[in-house]
This record gives sequence, structure tokens and C-alpha cells, in this order.
Amino acid sequence: MTKVLLIEDDDETAGEITAELADRGFDVEWSSDGLDGLAKARDLRPDAMIVDRLLPGMDGLTVIESLRKDQVRTPVLVLSALGAVDDRVRGLRMGGDDYLTKPFAVVELVARIEALLRRPPETRETTLRVGQLELDLIERTAKRGEREIDLLPREFRLLEYMMRRSDQLLTRAMLLEEVWNYKFVPATNLVDVHMGRVRHKVDGPGDTPMIHNVRGAGFILRAVS
Repeated sequence: MTKVLLIEDDDETAGEITAELADRGFDVEWSSDGLDGLAKARDLRPDAMIVDRLLPGMDGLTVIESLRKDQVRTPVLVLSALGAVDDRVRGLRMGGDDYLTKPFAVVELVARIEALLRRPPETRETTLRVGQLELDLIERTAKRGEREIDLLPREFRLLEYMMRRSDQLLTRAMLLEEVWNYKFVPATNLVDVHMGRVRHKVDGPGDTPMIHNVRGAGFILRAVS
């Protein structure tokens, strides 16, 4: 059973997270204190960790930094009420693998933990590149060549998913499940609407198209020189 260590000092938040993860088959260990959480992380060696940024005893970023100095590479999702870019950058640079701002939907938290667990060991890339296209995962910025691309949060997630799977055919069902976290395929044009916006931003006037619609099948992102 996959073991997750949750370090969160708010009882209600911890209860909701623990219940949802347990329902999904995870074995959850909970600590409400930074020092105790650090000790449990060292003793239990969980498969993944969820760490609140502001904790009694020791703040969450110090917990993560201490583990990284010990060469503990357990993937960590940082939780915080601080959502500014500088705060996210600090959380990731201190050793966090992902950052989720409060308030959040618990189902999204579960999806992010599942995504962290799917990553190959030691994968800590902070920038994705496909041809001229570049995505900075820390600053949450995008550009094609020297042209900056302004993306909304969902558009950023959609483009990130496609860049990680460039040259692969991605069906609408795959995108709905992985980007929107749907566990079923509803009758909706949600993917097409968002894909249209992303294509318009990525493939500007005069650009060679990078995002291609494969009629009746899905979409492919291809690099161009």
C-alpha cells in the first residue's frame, strides 16, 4: 500500500485530506507539528509527502530543506495560503516538487499526489522545451522563441501535459482525465474550447503550427525548427 505522510496543523483540513486519500487506497500517516513530521519522514520513509508551509515547531520549508540535505528524495507537495509567485518559487527551490494554494479541492490534491508518484525517480525538471516552445514550471511562464505567451492556469496545465508528451496523439478522453481530473467522459466541448485558445496563443500569425488537430482522434504537439 502506498504510504503518504501528511504534515498539517489544521485538524479539519487534515481530516478531509486523510479521508479522501484513504478512500483512494493510500495509507496515510498524519503529523500536526513540523519537528514531529520531520522525525516521521526520516523513520517511515513514505512514498510521498504533503507538507503545509506554516507549521508549529518547524516550518514546512525547513522540514523539506532538512530532508533534501539528508538526500531524501521523497516527492513533496507543498500546501500554503501564500499564492504569490515569489512564495511558489521559494517553496519549489527549497525542495518541493509541486505547490498547491489554499483553499483547494481535495480531488485536485489527490490528482497531484498521483502525478508525483508517477514521475520517474530523480526527475526534478523545472523547464520544459519542445522546439521553440519553453515552459518555466517555477515561474509559471511560457514563451515561443522570444515571444512571451500569456496563459491562464488551466491553459498552462494543458500545455504542460502536451509538452511532456510531444509527438504523441492525445485523445479528448485522455485530456479530460489528466488535465481536468474527470473519471468519465462527459458530452462536452471543454477540451476543444481550451485547445482553441492555447493554439491561438502558441501558434501566432506567421508561425509554423505546433499544435495539430487529428480529425476524429485528438491532438498532437510537434516541434518545429
